Amino acid sequence: MRASSYRRTTLLTFGLALAMGLASPAFAAIPPAIDGQPMPSLAPMLAKVTPAVVNISTKTRVRARDPYFDDPLFRQLFGDRGVQRERVEQSLGSGVVIDATKGYVLTNHHVVGGADDITVTLQDGRDFKAKLVGSDPDTDVAVLQIPAERLQALPIADSSQLRVGDFVVAVGDPFGLGQTATSGMVSALGRSGLGKGYQNFIQTDASINPGNSGGALVNLRGELVGINSMIFTPSGGNVGIGFAIPTDLATSVMKQLLAYGKVRRGNLGVEVQDITPRIAQALNLKDTNGAVVTRVDDGSPADGAGLQTGDVVTAVNGKPVRAAQDLRNAEGLLPLGAKATLSVRRGGATRDVEATVEAPKIATLDGAKVDRRLAGVTLNDLTPEQKAQGLYGVALSGVRRGSAAAAAGLQDGDIVIGIAQQRIAGVKSLPTTGSLGGRQLLLTVVRDDAVYYVVL
Repeated sequence: MRASSYRRTTLLTFGLALAMGLASPAFAAIPPAIDGQPMPSLAPMLAKVTPAVVNISTKTRVRARDPYFDDPLFRQLFGDRGVQRERVEQSLGSGVVIDATKGYVLTNHHVVGGADDITVTLQDGRDFKAKLVGSDPDTDVAVLQIPAERLQALPIADSSQLRVGDFVVAVGDPFGLGQTATSGMVSALGRSGLGKGYQNFIQTDASINPGNSGGALVNLRGELVGINSMIFTPSGGNVGIGFAIPTDLATSVMKQLLAYGKVRRGNLGVEVQDITPRIAQALNLKDTNGAVVTRVDDGSPADGAGLQTGDVVTAVNGKPVRAAQDLRNAEGLLPLGAKATLSVRRGGATRDVEATVEAPKIATLDGAKVDRRLAGVTLNDLTPEQKAQGLYGVALSGVRRGSAAAAAGLQDGDIVIGIAQQRIAGVKSLPTTGSLGGRQLLLTVVRDDAVYYVVL
């Protein structure tokens, strides 16, 4: 055998032997220890967490009309008296014990809201009828109380310290199967725009399914960082996009529910709307980021801070505001008395102003302080009754289908109080088209006590 053939045969034999060795069970098995240390496990942490996570079952009595009532013969025989029947709806969810001494359980509003009977089942099998201490649909947080002894509560972490990439574990009762733990990581922070209410969600890929709502999202130290609330799914099951209410928000709401039975929210006294490309062009803005101010209430915190209509709010307490919902969300999550630093863009320059969140005032629209814009087909002076309410401007009527005004969303009864940010007192004070310049008109419109910008 030539030397070259021998070398090839030897290398082939060595390669086959190496491959067989790597494929053997001895090489493929996960080693029980590394450098003498056992493999890491979440079991010790979960052994401390799971006793504080509870199952919640509810019953809601719903009165419904007998379907036979819709039959014409039934109505002829028995008249127009609908036969009322009672139906009991049941649902399942989860909760977290956050005060072992007083028996307080934190969960979601949508788990217990409107329920007639609420039962809390502990991990050890004990059942208790729960009292609803308070519930807040705007943040989807609710607090229950159970008369139980020997409870175990979860320690609460500072959720503001979470980072994208941190490992988390979700614990709850998905589909009523029994207590279940799933692991994942923090996928994103500060998620909002997922429906109504005030939102600042933690997004995670830890599996969250129906029944997990109200359960615990914990860090690897076994501390509560969030209350599992909802999922995004095209199919009804988990696809790796779940959302939890951060503990900083949940505990803030909880404190108000325990103190007052409800959440006392304040506001800044400002109305805003999204910036469309046409509004950005009309206001000479470089982009559509931010929320444009359309109304500032007289005597409100925003008024005291010097905000004006046409200002663009770009951040609240350093957090970017990309759309009107971001500002409303930030405003709704601030407690009464909190300081809010608003970054405001006006005339190409940006400055910071500070406002203190106050309880909302019940007040009528003050025409002397409102700056709005207008557009329509037929313009009319306001009636004496409207003027007596403090309104000014011109009223729209006869908005024709297919007209520019209709395409812009204007309706009969709208009141235009400004054009190109010039106040309009009445029909005689309307500016001429030539004096406005450009091909677009920026109108300020009042409808149902709300104020909007409309570009015509």
